[in-house]
Amino acid sequence: MPHATGTTIAARALGTALLLAASLFAPAALAIDVDAGDYTALPAGTDLGLVYFQHASRDASYTNGSKAPLKAKLDSDVGILRGVHFTELGGYIADPQFLLPFGQLKGKDDLAGLGSAHGLGDLILAATVWLVNQPKSETYFGITPFLYLPTGDYDKNKSLNLGENRWKLVLQAGYITPLSDKLLLDLIGDVTTYGKNNKFGPTSASMKQDSSLQLQAFLRYKLASNWDLRGGVSHANGGETKVDGIAQHDRMRTTKLTIGTAWFADPSLQLIANYGRDASVENGLREADRFNLRLLKVF
Repeated sequence: MPHATGTTIAARALGTALLLAASLFAPAALAIDVDAGDYTALPAGTDLGLVYFQHASRDASYTNGSKAPLKAKLDSDVGILRGVHFTELGGYIADPQFLLPFGQLKGKDDLAGLGSAHGLGDLILAATVWLVNQPKSETYFGITPFLYLPTGDYDKNKSLNLGENRWKLVLQAGYITPLSDKLLLDLIGDVTTYGKNNKFGPTSASMKQDSSLQLQAFLRYKLASNWDLRGGVSHANGGETKVDGIAQHDRMRTTKLTIGTAWFADPSLQLIANYGRDASVENGLREADRFNLRLLKVF
């Protein structure tokens, strides 16, 4: 019985860590992770409709780089509906857009007591402005603010939620350049600033989070004009939280790897499939497997 009690306490503590680090596996987090080629500007008047689906399984919890003695499993099945419109503003191409996450989270094994959550995530509004737009040389540079609205499903009495009950602002920049006729490099960086959650946990504690930084890099190799192979690496750092002014010592330092392919079935329809996993985790849950699918339709 002492072992079972210890496991329960650890699971509860990990449940708090889950809520503190909600951006690591809530559906809204998918907006920060880009797909290679996302910073390609399209002509004004172009409309895009996109649907994302991701299945991710997490199999371990880490604190200061050490793995906890738990079967810490949490699965997520999430999607995003995204609409994009390209227009011209002051001589620059811009793309006002919205992203609406939805899905479900479910704790398993030693985290089964956390229960599950399903519904809508926080609505995201964004717009990229391209300061460099050179289609002939496939060279682009754009800046994107993402604004997260606290509209998603949130219950302070639940350990898992689809919404975060706080505002978030992400400022992201992306650069694409060719390295050869068939090889392209994508570089993306962003900074996230977090609003306060004044209804954190059953006691409605005040939760604050430091800003975090994410860097992403991809290589794309063109097998044909409509088909490529791609691989990428992403590193996130920062984001330590405080609950009622008490530091949680949960600074994020996570590196993940991704491989995949993109194929245009015709000029107006693209399918992307990616597989990824965490290579290292300092604090939080480790993603053992992540499968992403994206369908894009050009109108």
